[in-house]
Amino acid sequence: MPEFVWRAAKADGGIQEGKAIAASREAVSRQLLGQGMTPLKVEEAVADAGEARPVAGAAEKREFRGRDKGVTGADVHVLTNELAVMLRAGLPLDRALRVLIGMAPRPSVGALVEDVFKAVKAGRGLSQALAPHRELFGDFYINMVRSGEVGGQLAEVLTRLSEHLERLKALRESVISALIYPAVLVVAAALSVVMMLGFVVPQFEALFADMGDALPLPTQIIVGCGHFFSDWWWAIALVVAVFVVGARQWLASPAGQIRRDDWLLRAPVLGVVTQKYEATRFTRSMGTLLGNGVPIVTALRIAADTMSNRKLRAAMDGVAPAIKQGGRLADALQATNMFTPLALNMVRLGEETGRLDAMLLELARIYDGEVEAGIKRLLALLEPTLILVLGAVIAAIIVSILLGIMSVNELAG
Repeated sequence: MPEFVWRAAKADGGIQEGKAIAASREAVSRQLLGQGMTPLKVEEAVADAGEARPVAGAAEKREFRGRDKGVTGADVHVLTNELAVMLRAGLPLDRALRVLIGMAPRPSVGALVEDVFKAVKAGRGLSQALAPHRELFGDFYINMVRSGEVGGQLAEVLTRLSEHLERLKALRESVISALIYPAVLVVAAALSVVMMLGFVVPQFEALFADMGDALPLPTQIIVGCGHFFSDWWWAIALVVAVFVVGARQWLASPAGQIRRDDWLLRAPVLGVVTQKYEATRFTRSMGTLLGNGVPIVTALRIAADTMSNRKLRAAMDGVAPAIKQGGRLADALQATNMFTPLALNMVRLGEETGRLDAMLLELARIYDGEVEAGIKRLLALLEPTLILVLGAVIAAIIVSILLGIMSVNELAG
């Protein structure tokens, strides 16, 4: 039978680790529960130099190494998942938080959990304890926790929160992964152009020096560009750096963000993908909140705040007032011009059947697929376009040099 390495929380809140031989992970978990411990992690061990080690290796160790960069969204996801596991296993909230303090991977995470633990020990609810950290957790997270406390289903709500964060992470990573290849292509092509202008073209300058105006015009332009680049590369680098810093500061301003968001929505293909991506975030957040008993007006405000595009978020401002006046959600969403007829019909069906939360979550799943398909379509257009444009630039440099060499040979002949 395989050997497993386990990590569990004891009844007093302490952490214990050990090894066990069993038929499966579930069998090890049952053994630990029978001993009054809460399993936190059970991994199959592998032999390494005569010693059993977890498959996950050193990445799973919670020892702090390197610089502490503060609490991140990934830390919130991990904390949510681990807290949900311990609460489902029957640990009281304060004891589970004490266990999380001992498991903190970095001092900043430990300080955050300790602050929440102290507030809970002082008699506050978990949602109240998280309120001072609203910038990190957000209104969506805190309201979900509050609904779980009111309904007595905190463990289930934390589990749903963990699943929600996992889906958003997967969607975000799929977008980032899809953009890696075009980014690498642009950087590689830009470096190639820089190398040719800065190092290759100047090597031919001496060959073309005596020809003067006899050189073909394309060759004169490329030689001039190469000469300018080799002499003034430091000024070009400085201008680029200033431009990048200025652009980042401008995009961080409200005016820059509005202009960027407007451009994203107007861009061919990319605009449709952006709109569906934001609709996915809204519908998933809205469905999750409604499923946990959050009032619809509050859920609308929180779900709209999860959208990163300011123009689309502003379009949602009229939805909540329309609902307060007795209007239907489907009609209010239709006025935003953000949702497709299929989406509106699904929302309308959810309102009629009393399953609005389930319909919104199903709609989010459909939008997930459409976003992925849209990204693939965008890349199908972007990649060959980049290859053609950048290839044409490099080809132009090479052809200009060859024209100059042919002119030299003709003059010598």
